Amino acid sequence: MRALIALFLIASPAILNAHPGGLDRQGGHTDSRSGQYHCHRSQCEQAHRKQQQAEQEAREEGRSFSSLYDREAWPHWSDDDRDCQDTRAEMLILRSRKPVTFTNSQQCTVASGEWYDPYTNTVFNNASALDMDHLVPLRHAHGHGGDQWDTRLRQQFANDPDNLLAVSASANRSKGASSPDQWLPDNRAYWCEYGKRWRALKQRYALMITPPEMEALEKLDATCR
Repeated sequence: MRALIALFLIASPAILNAHPGGLDRQGGHTDSRSGQYHCHRSQCEQAHRKQQQAEQEAREEGRSFSSLYDREAWPHWSDDDRDCQDTRAEMLILRSRKPVTFTNSQQCTVASGEWYDPYTNTVFNNASALDMDHLVPLRHAHGHGGDQWDTRLRQQFANDPDNLLAVSASANRSKGASSPDQWLPDNRAYWCEYGKRWRALKQRYALMITPPEMEALEKLDATCR
């Protein structure tokens, strides 16, 4: 018995440290050493399988995994201070390199300014040529843990300035709901920053990072050097 207890005590640290880091709300976590995401509860495994199946079906059919996502469940472009300028307008004002103009005297909708699009390495002056991109798309977030969130957290994510970029409409629509293993900006000089921001947002909101994602993020990290 003493020998068995001693063996257990010796082995315990290795067992406890096999997957360092606590579990997220899905019942899994990203191993801090390997960078791989692991499920430790059946709820997480089921969600992961469901997500993988939906993405595979979507790729085969050439569509996004819309059957798992309802954009109306993610309140976006909110106007919390009720000044008539929603999140899109406020971000355009904040990110413009020069004072903006508006479409009318009420100053609710931005008309022009000067914005740098890091996806295409292009400067824009016409606000209508820009989309406000969610760096981690709402549809993607839904499929990687956001489907478990309440409306308050979904609204926070959808209007988080750290997750918003003013980019060309064509680049935003080309990206769709893709992750870094599926799509990257044409501007390679932005890959390092893109990977850092993607990873930071995923970690902050405890969203699942799949193995293909992690592999792509590691390649983006390499561009930082």
